[in-house]
Amino acid sequence: MPAENLTQTFIDNITCDTNKSKVDYFDTKMRGLLLKVLASGKKSFYLRYKDTRGQMVEKKLVDSDATVVKLAEARSLAQSLLSKIAMGEDPFAKKADLKKVPTVYDFITNSYLPYVKTYKRSWETDVSLIKNHIMPNFGKQYMDEVSKRDIIQFISRHTLTHKPGSVNRVIIMLRYIFNLSIRWETAGITKNPTAGIPLLEENNKNERYLTGDEANKLIVALQSLQNKMLQYIVPMLILTGARKNEVLTAKWEDFNFEQKIWRIPTSKSGKARHVPISDGVLYLLSTVPRQEGCDYVFANPKTLLPYVSVFNSWNTARTSVGLSDVRMHDLRHSFASFLVNSGRSIYEVQRILGHTQIKTTQRYAHLSQDSLLAAANEVSKAVPILMAMPNKVVDVPLLQIA
Repeated sequence: MPAENLTQTFIDNITCDTNKSKVDYFDTKMRGLLLKVLASGKKSFYLRYKDTRGQMVEKKLVDSDATVVKLAEARSLAQSLLSKIAMGEDPFAKKADLKKVPTVYDFITNSYLPYVKTYKRSWETDVSLIKNHIMPNFGKQYMDEVSKRDIIQFISRHTLTHKPGSVNRVIIMLRYIFNLSIRWETAGITKNPTAGIPLLEENNKNERYLTGDEANKLIVALQSLQNKMLQYIVPMLILTGARKNEVLTAKWEDFNFEQKIWRIPTSKSGKARHVPISDGVLYLLSTVPRQEGCDYVFANPKTLLPYVSVFNSWNTARTSVGLSDVRMHDLRHSFASFLVNSGRSIYEVQRILGHTQIKTTQRYAHLSQDSLLAAANEVSKAVPILMAMPNKVVDVPLLQIA
């Protein structure tokens, strides 16, 4: 390892001996700086120093060739780095950490999805959200490059074409993804860019609720469908408020007809829940045709397995009676509406629907104007003297202000 007072001319002209793979030249003017000359002709600057543990290490100073980065620049950079190292910093370690920072795509693919698949039953919904919203907007960015400004600009763009609820689901997922990356001490990630960004206000007043007449029309329309099983599936949704997948995957063994309880083994919350079986549900189940060797109540007769999709038949039925704006999940909303309008408490509705938070139930529970009016009239009945007051309003002159 020869020492050499390096000059630019020396660097430009030096070559490696033919019987060696490389030669290192230590600069006598800048301690720790060395020029590495390879047999291939490539020349690179390196820095040799003691790290924070006192061990001698050698790091490439810059990625560019020594014929591109001039000697004066290399010496200046070496001096700057050695000063930082003397102060206890390790700039090369920071550089190595930066190279370990994953892109949003890599983190989601290699870390997030494998994790959520171990516990989240609805992980396929996550995949759809990631594919359609997160990857096109953030996938190529490195995790430490995603800023609060990027998130806000995304929200501004997305609200032009998507409902607040859809935008909120993306924000919530991004927040969770970055929280996990921080919890797992992912290289370069020290803060969550979604922190402090509020969710958009969702206008749930526009949710669709069936009236009793509409529900009856829909049930009648089901009778003419080719898919005969839908005439049992839809009433089951209306009468129980269960989620579509809970009904489609229901098994006969889940029903205790003696105690009138339907046990849903794994609900959205991840826990089993128990739904009371009303007389209407009992009658409905008694009419469902049982298929030999089939465990599922509402199975596809062709496969004896749960339906993958019932949308086409459902769409035919709802459209035929002018209810094309009614989604299948609105049947769950309607069930909550029927319960509240019949005088059941919000807490009873919460238990039946299987909500973990009362706030969610309040969102579903819809009071009709008739119910509100009837409730208001109860006050008049409770205080009858108010009804005996004169029905004419006496004009009272305004006080004159001096």
